[in-house]
Amino acid sequence: MRAAAGRAVPGVRLEPLDVDEHVTMLHAWVTDPKAVFWMMQGATLQDVRVEYERIAADPDHHAWLGRVDRVPAFLAETYDPARSPLAGRYDARSGDLGMHVLVAPTEEPVRGFTARVFTAVMAHCFDDPAVGRLVVEPDERNHAVAELNARAGFLVDRLVDLPDKRAALSLCTRERFAESPLGRQETA
Repeated sequence: MRAAAGRAVPGVRLEPLDVDEHVTMLHAWVTDPKAVFWMMQGATLQDVRVEYERIAADPDHHAWLGRVDRVPAFLAETYDPARSPLAGRYDARSGDLGMHVLVAPTEEPVRGFTARVFTAVMAHCFDDPAVGRLVVEPDERNHAVAELNARAGFLVDRLVDLPDKRAALSLCTRERFAESPLGRQETA
């Protein structure tokens, strides 16, 4: 996947995560109580460093720092679902790309901010012409993300048992995203 999207959401930018530069901030984000579904609540700074160094070394998994108006505001990950715990658990296709999104915790939420970030990450993923479908596997209990996924055009394919959760495996084609409420905003 390329380092930056051509179709950008104004003011939102993704760049490869620099583990050395961002590990302390990342640790605060992933261990915050609001990030419970990220499943790193008890992680030490070293645990986070090791995890993101592992991702940096994996050619099939990438971590992205997201900035909104130049300020670090979210983490995104993209991965090859055929080389992940999802392998063999769904009807994988060439052109599938998995993604995760974590918006930084804040004391002052901004209405529409998470949807803006999520839209930017999806546009970033679909900017690669080889990507035809996005795959997500949120915890089935994460109702806020389920609602956001639906607004972006994802359809739940099935529940799958993964090593660390029961997930709502969901899929979104490029066309479904373009027709979704979030996709229509992105192209407006």
